[in-house]
Amino acid sequence: MLQGIAENEINMTNQTQNSRKIIVTNLGLIDYQEAWDYQEKLFKQLMEAKIAGISSPNYLLFCEHQHVYTLGKSGSVNNLLISNRQLQQKNVSFIHTNRGGDITYHGPGQIVGYPILNLENFGLGIRDYVGLLEESIIKVLADFNLRGERLPGATGVWLDPGVPGKTRKICAIGVKASRFITMHGFAFNVNTDLQFFNYINPCGFTDKSVTSLAKELGHEMNFEAVRVQVFEKMKAVFGFETE
Repeated sequence: MLQGIAENEINMTNQTQNSRKIIVTNLGLIDYQEAWDYQEKLFKQLMEAKIAGISSPNYLLFCEHQHVYTLGKSGSVNNLLISNRQLQQKNVSFIHTNRGGDITYHGPGQIVGYPILNLENFGLGIRDYVGLLEESIIKVLADFNLRGERLPGATGVWLDPGVPGKTRKICAIGVKASRFITMHGFAFNVNTDLQFFNYINPCGFTDKSVTSLAKELGHEMNFEAVRVQVFEKMKAVFGFETE
């Protein structure tokens, strides 16, 4: 069950129409489908408010997931490299989603962020929105003296994108937007068990690897402290307003 979510967090509020107010909820370790269902609830609420001309806050959900592979609507199931039986043996779920992108992995030690935003509140189109998600993680990495970068033709945040054989992804991004309202989001590898990426072609790539903050720095990270850093960077980059 969802923990720590007050009823008033999902009620309409009397904000200005172009409110940048953000309500942040940390769902903790949660089943992927349960988190997706909750996203859909907030997405529908924000959509109905927009259509009715009723103002509503924006939302940001943080969580970790149990082991799961998710496939985007344009992805190929051939990028899953193990059988259903092997999935069961490894206790990993496999779910088709309605986000963009191909296949990725979610699991403990990974910061997953689901912004449910009305982009018109922020004067953003979808490309700029994805770019700001990337920029937020790039700024977090800079605090650890790591140079996160973009890779032309691919979303997410990468290390050494211009170095053949060394290009590796540290944060995946896959979103959905309708009427400029977003859902799904990003997955930032912090203390993630990277062996689970060996059983897929991550994001459809066969020539690029995946890394984590812990692997790059050589030690396990304070997960909650990094999550707070991620939010602070997002707040600054997007101009979120909090109470």
